[in-house]
Amino acid sequence: MPLPAFVAPSARSGKVILVCALSSVCAALIFSPQHAKHSVDQDDAAGAPSASPNREAADTARAAQPAPQPAAPAPASEATPQPVVRSATIKSSFAEAAQRLGLDSRTAALLAHAFSGEIDFRRDLKAGNTISLVVDPPEAGNASAQSQPATPLAVRIATGSTSHELFLYRNLEGKPFYYTKDGASTTPAFSRYPLAYERVSSEFALRRLDPVTHRWQSHDGVDLAAPAGTPVHATARGTVAFIGRQTGYGKVIVLRNPPPYQTVFAHLSRFAKGLHRGTQVRRGQVIGYVGSTGWATGPHLHYEVHVDSVPKDPLTVALPGKNPLDATERAQFAKEADRLAALL
Repeated sequence: MPLPAFVAPSARSGKVILVCALSSVCAALIFSPQHAKHSVDQDDAAGAPSASPNREAADTARAAQPAPQPAAPAPASEATPQPVVRSATIKSSFAEAAQRLGLDSRTAALLAHAFSGEIDFRRDLKAGNTISLVVDPPEAGNASAQSQPATPLAVRIATGSTSHELFLYRNLEGKPFYYTKDGASTTPAFSRYPLAYERVSSEFALRRLDPVTHRWQSHDGVDLAAPAGTPVHATARGTVAFIGRQTGYGKVIVLRNPPPYQTVFAHLSRFAKGLHRGTQVRRGQVIGYVGSTGWATGPHLHYEVHVDSVPKDPLTVALPGKNPLDATERAQFAKEADRLAALL
């Protein structure tokens, strides 16, 4: 497609000068009065036998001047500030380490919730574990931005030989969420722990000497010791499949969770009010209280997780997640997460 053009008459010669409007690069060619005069002088001199000595000297001087050099580009580090990496060793608690890292209480609570499906901050974190963050650099010259607590772009919590990483995602309203590298939430459907317990008094085992019957048999769940009356929460939404007494289990609730999961809560002292077979419960809802009914040597919760009717270790079983991002977003998110993970 030919470029549009317009013509402008020369001020003295009556000739025209063709000027192209370079709209494709959003530029305009502007002639100053000096440019116009120079063009007229050139036209008037077309029939002259020779140029004046003064003009020849001026032309020679202009030709001898070096061409202007383009400005050198700014270094990449100056043009694009790099994210800042911070690390802290846990001394007493996650909250204490988060404060030393410059996180406010709201961000610390957001991270605690985001990691809750993988880490029990009261149990799993030990002195000497490390927390690493990647944060945006403060804006140069913006004192208020430098004083505001940063929202981490990436977080890694290392507990012994295991590391857990989450990455920041903001929705269209700007609300922050933290997801795994593949764009999955760690706390969408299942909680790892059904109560605030004191210790694991008996672990999941395919073969264990039962302390009451004194027989070797499987232990299909974990025993979580806690004071009598401690609230027990549903670890996922579900339907009450059984509520009542069973031999050995004492007072027990069985929840039918989204397939293929089922959860069992035994040795309860009592049930929450309003529950009966067929009742729908939500994740986090109180369904009963710790006791020692059935074959129990002390107050604790016996907790089981079944996958396709097969008992699994509740402390290590893979819990269901959800991908809140579509395929395109997940691909972009994973690419950015890889970049940030390399900084941690």
